Amino acid sequence: MKILEILTAPDPRLLQKALPVEKVDNSVRKLMDQLLEIMYFKRGLGLASVQVGIHKRVAVIDLGEREGVPFKPLLMANPELLWVSPMTQRTEEGCLSVPGYYAEVVRPLEIRVSYLDENNKKQELEARGLLADCIQHEIDHLNGILFIEHLSFLKRKIISNKLIKEKKYTKGDL
Repeated sequence: MKILEILTAPDPRLLQKALPVEKVDNSVRKLMDQLLEIMYFKRGLGLASVQVGIHKRVAVIDLGEREGVPFKPLLMANPELLWVSPMTQRTEEGCLSVPGYYAEVVRPLEIRVSYLDENNKKQELEARGLLADCIQHEIDHLNGILFIEHLSFLKRKIISNKLIKEKKYTKGDL
């Protein structure tokens, strides 16, 4: 079995749009399980298949326990926003593909999303707050968009330049 690794910016594969899956079969369920495993290992809240170089519209989210209530992992294929609230929220976001960088991002407070679940059943979910933010963040990945694209030009440029320098340094190109 191929070990999947998280791609980090400025890897151009992160900017490619993912293709829809025809149906959630055993191979897609296996991918969902692998994404969860990697996400848990890296202590993330969500992970999209694009982040491991697989350009299928598949993403997973697990918020853990919130306010004493365990959260069941959300496994999504072909997620699509059906509605977004005009009210917004400002949330500090980070990303496993942009390691070490966090910034406030403004997104709709509430959303409605449709997706195929792990059993290939069409689902609709209304979400608000952190869950809405995470779903939008993962859908952005599937559309080739990193969270830093939601920042001002200057903030985005500073982070991008640092990421490029770090990538060169880790490869020993300096």
